[in-house]
Amino acid sequence: VNVGCVPKKVMWNAAVHAEFVHDHADYGFETPGIKFNWRTIKEKRDAYVLRLNEIYENNIKKAHIDIIRGYGKFTADPEPTIEVDGKKYTAPHILIATGGRPAVPPDSKIPGASLGITSDGFFDLEELPRRSVIVGAGYIAVEIAGILSTLGSKSSLLIRQDKVV
Repeated sequence: VNVGCVPKKVMWNAAVHAEFVHDHADYGFETPGIKFNWRTIKEKRDAYVLRLNEIYENNIKKAHIDIIRGYGKFTADPEPTIEVDGKKYTAPHILIATGGRPAVPPDSKIPGASLGITSDGFFDLEELPRRSVIVGAGYIAVEIAGILSTLGSKSSLLIRQDKVV
């Protein structure tokens, strides 16, 4: 939600607006000189996500839910127990929100891999790249390629296949 879904939806909506602007003339609207500012959408998107994080955290506190941050594992104890950073917690209900991080292969396996960014890095971009190459064909790759392309980046999508189609 914080580093993928919600920020991606904000960027997707920005791209939708760009498409609307592109088509305005077909509906009789004259829109000369409209410019897109990446920094503006990034600042507003990041502020929106921060505001949502605060709302989520406040709602969790109001519900008297404890958040324990760290690396956890279930124990062999008879009651539902989890150990986080050496301390045990027991409760009738335990939720583990694992989160996730993309894995970047080492340059020894894929030369130049360290020069790229992950989908998380997309949200850190300070400006719209003039050109972009997105590797992969999963829905995240396709969505990011569409967003970048619609907002003005000359984009290519690389898809691995075992045979030529």
